[in-house]
Amino acid sequence: MTSLKKTNPDVVQRKDTPDLIIEGGMLITMADGEEPIPCANVHIKGGRITRIQRGGQKERPPGPGVAVIDARDCIVMPGLINAHTHSAMSLFRGFADDLPLRQWLFEKIFPLEAKFLNPDTVYWGSLLACAEMISSGTTCFMDGYFFQDGTVRAAKESGLRAIIAQGVIDFPAPGVPDPKGNIAAARRFIENWAGDSEEITPGVFCHSPTTCSEHTLKAASELSGEFGVFLQVHVSETSEEVREIINKTGKRPVHYLDGLDVLNPGFIAVHAVHLDQEEMACLREKGVRVVHTPESNMKLGSGTAKVSNMLKMGLTVGLGTDGCSSNNNLDLFQEMDTAAKVAKVTDLDPTRLDARTVFRMSTAWGAAVMGFEKEIGTLEEGKKADIIVVDLAAPHLCPLYDPFSAVVYSANGADVKDVIVNGRVLMKDRELTTLDLWEIMERVRNISRGIRL
Repeated sequence: MTSLKKTNPDVVQRKDTPDLIIEGGMLITMADGEEPIPCANVHIKGGRITRIQRGGQKERPPGPGVAVIDARDCIVMPGLINAHTHSAMSLFRGFADDLPLRQWLFEKIFPLEAKFLNPDTVYWGSLLACAEMISSGTTCFMDGYFFQDGTVRAAKESGLRAIIAQGVIDFPAPGVPDPKGNIAAARRFIENWAGDSEEITPGVFCHSPTTCSEHTLKAASELSGEFGVFLQVHVSETSEEVREIINKTGKRPVHYLDGLDVLNPGFIAVHAVHLDQEEMACLREKGVRVVHTPESNMKLGSGTAKVSNMLKMGLTVGLGTDGCSSNNNLDLFQEMDTAAKVAKVTDLDPTRLDARTVFRMSTAWGAAVMGFEKEIGTLEEGKKADIIVVDLAAPHLCPLYDPFSAVVYSANGADVKDVIVNGRVLMKDRELTTLDLWEIMERVRNISRGIRL
């Protein structure tokens, strides 16, 4: 039985007739205080949720021309939000594994990027990442890299929602051979894409306080403030970075950044592994949002962020995968599972980062990190229809006692069968509708054959 069907389009529709109904699933809305709703119907029209029909309510058959997704024996939930990745790094998946971050970055990744990144390779690498994200239930992502016009092009073709930021760094970079032009390049990128698409928002990404000077960090902050876009920065990812900044400035990284007057609600601190309590308090006071990337931090031996403490202090924390060369996948279901378990073993407390909290990090709180909380992250009438359907017909999801536990500890990206963004179906019965997966994979394989150092 197909999960998407249409009624007869030849009959005149009512004005309130939805474009799409997701029918009969266990609905997790993530709205405050609302428990999962069994046998729910979600009505979508014009890209928004127009009605949520609670379980047991009777409803006349859908009107003419209405598409229907059969979600019986499924969980219907907000699309996952990947709050930090570098999409085109899917090109380097598995190339330089099992190395410490500095060696991985300076001896492998930076040389690879300088040699092999161009508008075409970034486009195809980003298309591959978009296909992987859709296939594993991500509907929105935040990206920072180089040649980002290619990433925008890929995201628009895929139908995903995204914040895509131009990378800024203080040495020759792909597409910006003279670092003196890094801010100008970021400005051109923002001006080119601001207001171009409802789904795509531009931004700025400064690599880190150790690879960007005071001048660059200040200029990037001023640029992001001028356009009202986010500034993403890798902060305190390693203890080595912390020592380097202390030796150079006499301050810990967050206090150094605060002294530059760049911390504000438009600043997103990524990784944030080695923060002390005073630094967390400073971030909270300045309204800074944080993105936790546990699998990348673990793989590079960087450490484990004190997320439980951050949440207790009132910081807004989202979840990200980082890029495929340091993870090596974009599966946020796996990231949720890891985030919960890392917190428990780090704090030696099995109650830390429970399933509902981690679920919220990848949905409602991820939306808040990206400034989209009024539009996505929860399933409520009037909000954008960014929704995924998770198939429960698998041994590892049987029996079902707690839907939150099942999503976080048992499910994986391969269990997602339908993906909707802005009311548009991007994946139906595990088949992508906007992208040619086999062409993308073949193109990336061809590119990879030439990638050597």
